[in-house]
Amino acid sequence: MIVVDASPGKGRGVFASRRIQAGDIIEEAPVIVLPGAEIEHLERTVLQDYYFLWGADEKDAAILLGLCSLCNHSYQPNAVFLPCPETCTIRFVALRDIEAGEEVTTNYNGNPDNLKPVWFDAQP
Repeated sequence: MIVVDASPGKGRGVFASRRIQAGDIIEEAPVIVLPGAEIEHLERTVLQDYYFLWGADEKDAAILLGLCSLCNHSYQPNAVFLPCPETCTIRFVALRDIEAGEEVTTNYNGNPDNLKPVWFDAQP
């Protein structure tokens, strides 16, 4: 359903290998949960750009082990990520139909409508 490929101006990205319909689960992948006290160690590594805030109070971190860990940010995303603490997974769901060859994007702020600036210069 998805593949990793070059994303112009963004490095790698995740792309639909076939048409994905709105509401489809694109991927549900396991996470490794790290206690909040260990986040400072992540911040000193390349993983600083790849972890998700985790837990009811978002004080812990989660490293996603699936392909969608390479989804790029967009303020007009076509997918949303949903933390599933009961299964220690993150589920990616299509917000609208995604055509084959189209890049799968999420809003790194969590809510697809959140326009809060992210920690890097976001590409369109």
